[in-house]
Amino acid sequence: MHNDTLSDRFRRHTLQPEEAQRLVLEQANPLSIEHVPLFEAWGRRLAEPLAAPHPFPPFRRSGMDGYAVRAADLRDATPERPVTLIVVEELPCGVEPARMIGEGQAARIMTGGMVPDGADAVVMLEATTTTADTREDGEHGFVHIAKPIASGLNVADIGCEMRSGELLLPAGSIVQAGESALLAACGQAVVAVVRRPRVAILATGNELLGVDQPLEPAKIRNSNVPMLAAMIREAGAEPLVLGTATDDRAETEAIIRRTLPQCDLLLTTGGVSVGDYDVMVDVLAQADVRLLFNKVAMRPGSPTSAATIHNKLIIALSGNPGACFVGFHLFALPVIKRMLRVQDPYAASFQARLGVPFPKVNAYRRYIRGRTQLEAGTVNVFPTGDDKSSLMTTIVGADCLIEIPPLKAGLEAGQLVTAWRLS
Repeated sequence: MHNDTLSDRFRRHTLQPEEAQRLVLEQANPLSIEHVPLFEAWGRRLAEPLAAPHPFPPFRRSGMDGYAVRAADLRDATPERPVTLIVVEELPCGVEPARMIGEGQAARIMTGGMVPDGADAVVMLEATTTTADTREDGEHGFVHIAKPIASGLNVADIGCEMRSGELLLPAGSIVQAGESALLAACGQAVVAVVRRPRVAILATGNELLGVDQPLEPAKIRNSNVPMLAAMIREAGAEPLVLGTATDDRAETEAIIRRTLPQCDLLLTTGGVSVGDYDVMVDVLAQADVRLLFNKVAMRPGSPTSAATIHNKLIIALSGNPGACFVGFHLFALPVIKRMLRVQDPYAASFQARLGVPFPKVNAYRRYIRGRTQLEAGTVNVFPTGDDKSSLMTTIVGADCLIEIPPLKAGLEAGQLVTAWRLS
């Protein structure tokens, strides 16, 4: 290795995490639109906002099984002197009323049925008694009601749930159960969704074995690629697993350049530190590579790097599982979300109490894998284990990243901290 290359490994310009996030997001563009059947849209991101094409409900709808009435007719009703109304019609769901309700009249109606004109309330069935004989004039008998009712009771007005033109779902929304219901109610049999980003994953390192290989001295199995593939799928993207490259610059670079035309984003894991065999440092030093950053003021994962080759983004994550996990959430996940047209691609932050003391002194901001716990109305956060970047067991059960600012002294339990919710 040349001395100037070795010097370059140590002469790194350190960026704050926010600046590094901004630089990678500048390289992310929303992807194209696909149209899929509604029943195939689950888990996809909407490419277009959904606005209500009509009010919902589109008619006045009964909230009860009972009788549609005029509230004014029942103003003087008492148990001793119930009001008797003529039942002029029966209205199951899906049947349009044929008659208007006039003075002294009612219509038998089912939950979800269309309330006829003239009626302004629905009396629940249990609050009525009936004389069920059908009269010769075509009326449906009588209903007896023993107390007044407020106008509007048990009637859902037109547009009370959503108004015509109202924004229901922004672009970038994930289609889940509720979203599927809204899309169906709005007649969206075919849904415009964003094309899933193709995210390539390459691990580097002579020490890596395949998952199915027996352990050998000084070797470990490649756990980062399955982890990254799972997180990519959770984000709504498609992983393109490239496997493992050795600590050979030419081999690693050839795989990367061959793959870039086939993907929207390429992630590597390992090879970004200052060791003699950290090949990604050399790959990102090539003449046609535009380096965005190669050091971030954070722990774990400070050597995390990013670059573009012919406008294709590469994010080089740490080979340590904990640092790889943190780097994915801070840098790769926002890029994927931006490609999927999510309006705010960053993780949501919240304030919480630190559940245990954190005695470490920090020169850089630290992101600790953590879990949230609600206790007596207070949100507490706990590290999932020892805060070492090499540990993968701390990833299991983590639902947040606990942010610890640079400190000259540790934190006591109960101190307020910022945490970032993991998707």
